[in-house]
Amino acid sequence: MHYYRTTGLELTQMQELVRRVSVALSQPWQKKTGRPRSCGLYAAVEVACMYLRQNCVQEFLGDLRGISQSTVSRIVTVLVPVIRSVLAEFVPDPCEAIRLVKGKGCLVDGTITPCWSYAGHRELWSRKHGTTGFCVQVISLLDGTPVWISDPLPGCTHDKNAYDNTATTDIVNKAKAGIGDKGYQGAALFTPTKKPQWRELNEGEKNANAALSTLRAPVERLVAHFKNWRILHTDYRRPYTTYHDAFDAARALFFFSIKWEF
Repeated sequence: MHYYRTTGLELTQMQELVRRVSVALSQPWQKKTGRPRSCGLYAAVEVACMYLRQNCVQEFLGDLRGISQSTVSRIVTVLVPVIRSVLAEFVPDPCEAIRLVKGKGCLVDGTITPCWSYAGHRELWSRKHGTTGFCVQVISLLDGTPVWISDPLPGCTHDKNAYDNTATTDIVNKAKAGIGDKGYQGAALFTPTKKPQWRELNEGEKNANAALSTLRAPVERLVAHFKNWRILHTDYRRPYTTYHDAFDAARALFFFSIKWEF
């Protein structure tokens, strides 16, 4: 199997993840008594990772592995929180992010991770993106090296409010300088000049905006790389209460995939 394309991990990374999950389980995956599971632990971890990486329907994963949709659902329900837990150490916390940016320039961007329109959760509607989802803040160095990815906020949260109400502010304040897009007007960042209502932008302002856009390209590529875990790119379809586990697991897999080497 081409692990990277299907799960987001290389072969040795998958082996390490399965080892960690096996240790973390409160009881053996295959018990000595009773009916054996239709899917071994290695294959089950692959299924959980494939679900997060591809966000495909569970019936498809079941057909691919020769198991039922209900078995896939149980695998995802049980193993996604475990994956989140065993890989949590790879996700930078604000203190680690501050160490990474200290004395350096950084880039800030916001993105939305779409989900279903859950009844009773009108706060998920993002007027800017025209869909329901969660707002996430991303910080990188000027070369695109990932520094920090925030916890998800309701989709209605404006980027400037997300900047003010997450550790993004503390991290950027310790950097030498920060660059953001027009959504961060008013924050302590270098941002493009908005077009005033009464005039056009002059050549100097246009050139400065173009230069900032060029500098911001690495963080936009980082967002695209992060959302290769398509659970973050296409509508999340499982119950609302499971979203944060899935997000945390996908974020942990992202950092694990770029940090851990055999």
